[in-house]
Amino acid sequence: MARVCQLSGKKVMVGNNVSHSKRRTKRKFFPNLIRKRFYVESEDKWLILRICTSELRTINKIGIDAAIARSKAAGKYTA
Repeated sequence: MARVCQLSGKKVMVGNNVSHSKRRTKRKFFPNLIRKRFYVESEDKWLILRICTSELRTINKIGIDAAIARSKAAGKYTA
């Protein structure tokens, strides 16, 4: 399973570890993903989404229906 948020599209980023002597070695920055179950009233069903925690805060603020609509409009919704 890919490490990608299904609503925001956040995915793994690549960067460097930088030591005290400024030597650089490659590393990965992973998104903080969780598996969460939501009840969507408009479709009258449960959805299981793998989303990042920042998107969970957005869902708490605007609601699951609005978050899915926003993600579909941006072309990022994958469920």
